[in-house]
Amino acid sequence: MTDASSQELGRFLRLLGRDSRLQAQVHACITADEVALIAQDYGFAVTGDQLLLASGRHESGVTIERVDHPGEYPGRYY
Repeated sequence: MTDASSQELGRFLRLLGRDSRLQAQVHACITADEVALIAQDYGFAVTGDQLLLASGRHESGVTIERVDHPGEYPGRYY
């Protein structure tokens, strides 16, 4: 992840940390791509792959946590 994309993700996480409506939208998502689409709707250049690669990142009270689903390739994003 580039510095610019990392900063963009950080800005999204800071907004997410203080916006309860946005939090509800994100909690309703099943995939990282769905979360990325919400971020893009808010004007952030964030992709699902970036979110998966950032698993474990913590900022502004928000932690990105990758959920392993059966049938996925183990180790693909870490």
